[in-house]
Amino acid sequence: QVQLVESGGGLVQTGGSLRLSCAASVSIFSINAMGWYRQAPGKQRELVAGIFSGSVIKYADSVKGRFTISSDNAKNTVYLQMNSLKPEDTAVYYCNADRYTGTIKVAYWGQGTQVTVSS
Repeated sequence: QVQLVESGGGLVQTGGSLRLSCAASVSIFSINAMGWYRQAPGKQRELVAGIFSGSVIKYADSVKGRFTISSDNAKNTVYLQMNSLKPEDTAVYYCNADRYTGTIKVAYWGQGTQVTVSS
């Protein structure tokens, strides 16, 4: 079982910055993939940024050059630095961790943190 605790959301003006944190209850070395998803009202949840197999980093096209995902292995924490925020970044952001046992994937989710960007 993996518990994920998120923090760092809030209200910010267009062009501002926020940093989200996601602390895992287990060593992130034991997690196959870890990242951030977001869901805006009326839209599907989408991948924002993720670290796969410990080193492969992927970003949604809409956030490339503005968001940076990073990890602190000693703290079992993944961060999402969000710069140059836009109103369209407004959403609930969820931390995700995937663990594989053989070919079976188990996905864990945080409780979500609201990010609101005002115009």
